[in-house]
Amino acid sequence: QVQLVESGGGLVQAGGSLRLSCAGSGRSFSSYAMGWFRQAPGKEREFVAAISRSGGLTYYADSVKGRFTISRDNAKNTVYLQMNSLKPEDTANYYCAADGVLTKLQIGQRVNYWGQGTQVAVSS
Repeated sequence: QVQLVESGGGLVQAGGSLRLSCAGSGRSFSSYAMGWFRQAPGKEREFVAAISRSGGLTYYADSVKGRFTISRDNAKNTVYLQMNSLKPEDTANYYCAADGVLTKLQIGQRVNYWGQGTQVAVSS
């Protein structure tokens, strides 16, 4: 089992950058693929990015490709989401997720573990 705590959200102007962090508890962090999702008010939760257990494979939603970068540091039990060139449409609550199966994160179904979320607001 793993518990996830996100941090790093906030208010930023369009074109700015933020780095989100997700700290995982437990000694089995490296056995989980990790992902980021987001949910804007009135919209469904959507996939943002995912990373394999070792960090060797990464996947992104088309809407963030080239602007966001997911990475992980297994020694620190932490996964990151570097967000550059932010747009107002990136405004959402961002959630960290973990699962033993990477494809479940890519499709966002039956994911085992979720964090509580961190709010990102991008002003125009």
